[in-house]
Amino acid sequence: MQRYEPENRREYPEYIEDPDGRINAVRRVNGIIRIVCGLFAAILAINIVLVAANANFGNPFAQFVSQWASGVSLGLDNLFLTRHHKLQIALNQGLAAILWLIIGVLLTTFLSRVVLPGPERPGRR
Repeated sequence: MQRYEPENRREYPEYIEDPDGRINAVRRVNGIIRIVCGLFAAILAINIVLVAANANFGNPFAQFVSQWASGVSLGLDNLFLTRHHKLQIALNQGLAAILWLIIGVLLTTFLSRVVLPGPERPGRR
């Protein structure tokens, strides 16, 4: 029995691991970038939850999270000034968390496109 193959099927290049391990290295670096940026966003989100829940910031865990959150807030601590402290923390640190996720995506995409080989394009060698 013959298998049906559409006439306009696109051919996608098959990537084979290069001898110097560049693809594997980029995957590892991208993984580290995703973990770090995700961790920073998670710490900011946890701090927002602690502030919203009126956590005791005399507690060592709450202090630890608060110090890390202020360290990774990208200088956005006073971007939005509101009368309500909880809303101010949620807006400023929420924006910083979203920016950390965007930074992670942009860095990994840039690294993959610059370092990894891509499909051959006409007029490009």
